[in-house]
Amino acid sequence: ESVLVYLDRSGGLQRLAGDDPQQNEAVYRFRISVNPSDLIEIDPVLGDYVLHDPLGATVLFQSVCFLAIKTLSLTEKIQTASQVNVSLNFTHLPPFPEYKLDLCSPPRVFGPLRPVSMEGLVTAMTRTTKYTQGARFLCTNDACPCSTFNHIRVHAPGATESATVRNDFACTICSSQLKEDVKFRALGKQLVELVHVQALDVLRGHQHGSVRYQSVTLFLRELCDSMRIGRLYRVIGVPALVHRWPGVTWSVEANRVQPWEPKSPRVQQLLKCAASSPWRFPAAVARCFGLDLAPPGLYNTLKLSLLLSLVQTRTDANDAFQSLDILVVVSDTLIVDRLMTYGLSLASRGVRHQASEEMFTCLSRDEHGAGTANIHAGSALLATGGICMLGDLGCYKKDKLDHIQSLESHSVSVFIPGKKYGEDADQQLSLPVQCSFWGLTDSSQRSGEMGPAPAQFVEAFGLVVQCGERVGQQAVHAQSVHTLQQAMQPGIHHSPSYWEFSNEDYKELQVDLGPEAEKLIHGYYMASRRARTQSQGVKISLASIKLLSLAEAHCRLCLRTRVLEEDAVVAVLLCENSVTLKHASALVIPPDAVFPCDMTDADGLRRREMILDELHQNILRFIYTYAPGADTYITEE
Repeated sequence: ESVLVYLDRSGGLQRLAGDDPQQNEAVYRFRISVNPSDLIEIDPVLGDYVLHDPLGATVLFQSVCFLAIKTLSLTEKIQTASQVNVSLNFTHLPPFPEYKLDLCSPPRVFGPLRPVSMEGLVTAMTRTTKYTQGARFLCTNDACPCSTFNHIRVHAPGATESATVRNDFACTICSSQLKEDVKFRALGKQLVELVHVQALDVLRGHQHGSVRYQSVTLFLRELCDSMRIGRLYRVIGVPALVHRWPGVTWSVEANRVQPWEPKSPRVQQLLKCAASSPWRFPAAVARCFGLDLAPPGLYNTLKLSLLLSLVQTRTDANDAFQSLDILVVVSDTLIVDRLMTYGLSLASRGVRHQASEEMFTCLSRDEHGAGTANIHAGSALLATGGICMLGDLGCYKKDKLDHIQSLESHSVSVFIPGKKYGEDADQQLSLPVQCSFWGLTDSSQRSGEMGPAPAQFVEAFGLVVQCGERVGQQAVHAQSVHTLQQAMQPGIHHSPSYWEFSNEDYKELQVDLGPEAEKLIHGYYMASRRARTQSQGVKISLASIKLLSLAEAHCRLCLRTRVLEEDAVVAVLLCENSVTLKHASALVIPPDAVFPCDMTDADGLRRREMILDELHQNILRFIYTYAPGADTYITEE
């Protein structure tokens, strides 16, 4: 009675009447949305039954739905209750520890078959394959009443397909062999490997001693293709034991799947620091970046670039992914590698790729009886929504460099041979690669070139940063003194308290492009192409200069919602220094234009702003010279 009341109040009876099955199948599936809170208000005993014995509650709902179908004469195709296959889909679970499954410490013993909620990262998944949800059997003995009466077998959580469809079933009345009817219902099946989000700390390169993270296998039935490799999800499911002789495998039957992102605290006090100047706050943050690794004043352009990549790596309101790939050219790779590793720890998702491992995907045969191809995520897919650190490109072989050269497309093709994985035909899949890449190369290995990477490989990165310190031997001396101080007095240079944030703090910050910034970016792009085409015969592609992306990132780093002309100036200076490494300079600016002077005190910050103002005017004159008609959309100051 309580089930009937709940179905009536929740609209389940109306949906049951509307789901008139059209096909002549053996089993008809009905999905019933179950709200545990509403159910407990109607009948606490029924609510407890659903939460602690979901399989028994499913049988109870099945009997009520069958009686409703027969009483209301909804369809003549259903003759027995076994043909009604009910799926209870939970809207949520009570917020208590008993209903929370921590993938970091899964249960060691088999407990009650209650639904649980879990959060994790998808590290591998199979293709969607056909799966027999239910089948109809007839007795081969014509004298037996069951020769015209149907035996119905349906899938149960944790059971293999052989438990539903097999040729050795016997009649319960005469013990004769049962013969399967040709009519059956087939649904899709997909297996997904889910691991705890803390496993990302290991992927960043952090050591945790003997800690080992074990993945959990999810069985997706009617939820196929609802999950993607490298994404985080919150899953409600029912634990089950899969018996495959001679072993037993623990898995989870997925009941509900939702995208999930861990929460990060907002840092509102940063707004106060950015009020004085559009350029001052990013400079101060870059100066404080990684103080335990490098003394203040060194690698400022690199630090700012890493910060811009951190805040720009995101998914916007239209579900379009934004990224900023960085290639660093430096003669001393040790400190730069440490700074990148430090920046990787600030990302919401960071993976340190090893040259000997797979970057995109690898294939294996599924071990749960399906026999299909299991697609395992490589470093780039595991870093979805974050940063993939490639490290020193000089450690990569030629075939690996060819893979990296295709980063610009931000997609990867997976070829699955059909014969090897039990399919009739080969299959080609395309997976999106949604992460930013950080790489570095040693400029001292090849004279006149940007390290061991060829020129066409450099085109794959949106921004190239050359770390050539202005002070020469003084920089080496300053780094040596800083390293000795940290060895004798660890932590003497601590970052300010307001620097404890990650790019999660900028997830909800949507920025708009101001008209002044748009005009400056458009004017510089047109002037740069025309100047280089006239003098060098070189055409600069839009993909090689991330003007809009850099301007938006600088604006977002300042915690503003509108891109100003000052943001566009920084973007132009960074792009000009990057393009100059590949082509001759068309706009004469200093080698380290974004940080042209030391910033040891407030006077240094003011001097930097004065120089940036002069460079701003130089950019405008450059636009007027090489982009005719620029004076119609840029006001001369």
